[in-house]
Amino acid sequence: MFGWFSMSEIARLRWLCRRGMKELDVLMTHYLEHHYPGATAAEQQAFEALLQMPDPDLYSLILGRSESTDEDITQLIKILRATHAE
Repeated sequence: MFGWFSMSEIARLRWLCRRGMKELDVLMTHYLEHHYPGATAAEQQAFEALLQMPDPDLYSLILGRSESTDEDITQLIKILRATHAE
């Protein structure tokens, strides 16, 4: 499922997907497991940047209450929203 990614890297990302908000935890973990392995390098970097954000900031981006000035993050937020609809 994760191809050439090292298990320690995936474990690190999975740990970072564990959020204080259950909704974010589920969304981020689902993306990691189903979309991250096939994502572009830019999308993977944007995902890791999102994982560094505090929950309220990340949640605000996902809900559309705020916007990022980073185009890669903006594109990833769109993907996360679509992923949520799956």
